Amino acid sequence: MPEATEIYCRNKALFALLMLTGARDGAVASLRLKHINIIDGCFYQDARDVKTKNSKTIATYVLPVDPKYLTCFTLWVAHLKDAALFGPDDALFPPPMHKPIDGEVKVVGLRRETYRNANAIRAAIKDAFTRADLTPFTPHAFRKTLVKWTDTAYLTREAFKAFFQNIGHSSVITTVSAYCPVSTERQGELIKKVQPA
Repeated sequence: MPEATEIYCRNKALFALLMLTGARDGAVASLRLKHINIIDGCFYQDARDVKTKNSKTIATYVLPVDPKYLTCFTLWVAHLKDAALFGPDDALFPPPMHKPIDGEVKVVGLRRETYRNANAIRAAIKDAFTRADLTPFTPHAFRKTLVKWTDTAYLTREAFKAFFQNIGHSSVITTVSAYCPVSTERQGELIKKVQPA
C-alpha cells in the first residue's frame, strides 16, 4: 500500500489493525487513541465510545500474525501522537480535513473526530485490494481469514475460546457456525481421517 500521504499511511495502518485483530469495521471507525494500549498489545472497545455489535465492551489483543502489521500500526499511532499532536480523545483513523486551495478542494490534514459510520473504512480496504489487482474483499473478510488461521494457531479449546472472546463472540458456537463451514465432502474426509484408539 502507498505511503506518500498521511491518508495513505492511515489506510495502511487501518489494514494492519484489521489483520491484527479482526475487529468489526463499525468499531474501528469509532476508535480513539485512548482505546489503544500499544505496550500491552491491546485495545479496549469501550461500548460507551466504540460502536460495537450489540453495544458490548470487548478487550481485544493483537494476534501474533506477521510482525510487519504491528510495526505499521505502531508507527501510525506514534505519528498521530508525536507529529499530528493528537490526544487521547482524538480519532485513531480520522477523516481528512478539506480546504479550498487555488480553486480546488484539497486535503490539508486530519480532523480529530471519528467517522460517523464505516463507509470510509470499507472504501479504504476495497481500494487496498484493488490497487493490488485482487478481488476487493470487505473488512469482514479479515475476521473469516483469522478464524481459518486460528484453526492451526490455537489448538487447545482454551486458546480457541480466548480467540473467539478476542473477536467479540460470546459463544464458540457463534464463531464456528458463522466462520467455519464444513462441506459434506470435507466432513467425510475429516471423519475418515481419525484413527481408532
